[in-house]
Amino acid sequence: MKVDLPHKHDKIDKKLLDELNDINRYDELSEIFKLLSDKTRLRLFLLLCQGEYCVVNISYIMNMSSPAISHHLRSLKYKGLINSRREGKEVYYKASDNKLVKQLHKMVKEVMRV
Repeated sequence: MKVDLPHKHDKIDKKLLDELNDINRYDELSEIFKLLSDKTRLRLFLLLCQGEYCVVNISYIMNMSSPAISHHLRSLKYKGLINSRREGKEVYYKASDNKLVKQLHKMVKEVMRV
């Protein structure tokens, strides 16, 4: 079903109009994009989509201090983009295994190719 717009020469699909006006629907995705707009977190996300690493090894790979890495990991974990597991004193991180993370990883890889 199409809906008339104020200037009658255009119409818009009612479903699209409803989706665009459901502002709450965009909050979570907007927060994720803000999170990944930081180049360090974006690089971390891409790394952890490839495998599981401890903070010491991530720090080495990223050429950054462990506290700096831990700060960024907390943000990614809070939004559910990565998971962690403890083994003794070591904490290992990897990308979450869900549809959103898989789609984000695919999207980022595609955009990087452009």
